[in-house]
Amino acid sequence: MSQKILLTSKEVNIILHRLACQLIEKHLDFTNTILIGIQPRGKYLAERIKALLEDEYQVKDVALGFLDITFFRDDFRRNEKPLEANKTQIDFLVEDKKVVFIDDVLYTGRSIRSALTAIQSFGRPSEIELLVLIDRRFSRHLPIQPDYRGRQVDAINNERVIVNWKQNEGADEVLLVSKTTTNN
Repeated sequence: MSQKILLTSKEVNIILHRLACQLIEKHLDFTNTILIGIQPRGKYLAERIKALLEDEYQVKDVALGFLDITFFRDDFRRNEKPLEANKTQIDFLVEDKKVVFIDDVLYTGRSIRSALTAIQSFGRPSEIELLVLIDRRFSRHLPIQPDYRGRQVDAINNERVIVNWKQNEGADEVLLVSKTTTNN
């Protein structure tokens, strides 16, 4: 297996600030906007974006929730290994609110399709947008595109994009990991 660093900690930080600024340009004071981190990995990005908005850009009271999509996935019963559910934490209504889904990597689009279904349990948003750190543009199975993207990556099928966060893995970085094949 080989790996390549796509984004360093410094580059991730620059991208997070740019994404936060783009959100401010569109949503201004966030009184009618809700951030929803898609579990499990979108949670870390959503927490970081909220912290930047409040601490660095003085946006007050940004609503943040976390959505588990496990039981809304179209492959829920197709895996040999049972899927592990995460905890949904949404303690507000989304009715007539602008919702920004946040996830670390947009790959096939199936997670976002699941999130679109799952969010309906909490009301009908007036608008839904998508923010991702990494957009794997050549891997889409569904016609889903991000409104805000940190970086676009052209990865082929045997390559994986791994996002590490300092909260979990000790450092912010994005890696491209590929399985190498040997010819004997």
